[in-house]
Amino acid sequence: MAGSKGSKYFNVFLNYSISLEHKELGKIINSDNFQLLKSIQATESLKDAAIELEISYRKAWGLLQDMEVALGFKLVDRQRGGALGGKTTLTPDGIKLIEAHKDLRTEFDKAIHTITKKFFQEINH
Repeated sequence: MAGSKGSKYFNVFLNYSISLEHKELGKIINSDNFQLLKSIQATESLKDAAIELEISYRKAWGLLQDMEVALGFKLVDRQRGGALGGKTTLTPDGIKLIEAHKDLRTEFDKAIHTITKKFFQEINH
């Protein structure tokens, strides 16, 4: 909430996103991509991650491939199905990436809270 109840900014919030961009390719990882990686880590399944995020398997597969090509390294290891079923797990680089993103997001949230509070105090007075 950006203002006290009844103020003209009461229902206005600041929103932001963090993305990684490649010099030539542009945006390669955004918040949706990070969520896909987190979901893969939790479910150990690209199919289940796609279901959880309400996107098609094909779209999830494409996003993952695009990220890996742009970054130049693998984010997941894939184990094909069989009697026990397949699984998809994050590589050590994939784990580092989402852990670093989580830490970055925490730091951004703290800074944004302070900056936003000052911003709305200024416009509310």
